[in-house]
Amino acid sequence: MSGPENRRGGAAVGMLSELDGVEAASVIYLRLWSDGPDGQAMLWSDLSRSLGHDRGRHTLQAFEQLCTLCARHGRRPLMRHAVECKCLGADEACFANFIACAATGDHEDAMLIATLLVRADVASQLTALATSFGLGLQRMRPAAPRDLDLARPQSTTLH
Repeated sequence: MSGPENRRGGAAVGMLSELDGVEAASVIYLRLWSDGPDGQAMLWSDLSRSLGHDRGRHTLQAFEQLCTLCARHGRRPLMRHAVECKCLGADEACFANFIACAATGDHEDAMLIATLLVRADVASQLTALATSFGLGLQRMRPAAPRDLDLARPQSTTLH
């Protein structure tokens, strides 16, 4: 990831604290998921604790499929900051806005944002998964992702 287009995706555009619950959770969960098995275990633990086993599993599956589609069909890899970083990167802001639009029923905007993330032929499927994931996040108590112990070393992130 050496081109200027990849660095731009990681540029800080705000602070995580400026996001609402669904948007903040989207970013934190993206960071956790991208960190590998330990982060994914933390994600599952938080979802199952907050939503219950069945609803948590459904939300996790939607998120897993969403991340898989982004990785396979993404226009470029999504840049992200370390889990404990307070900054919000440009790609993370786009991802958070996408999930929020999908969860609130703003499907036209969600589809438009999806085409920025993945190929156009995958945008509809990605939006459906974002809707399912975002609706799961809306059911959580607002501070759930902020309760996680995020102070751990990271290896593959910007800072």
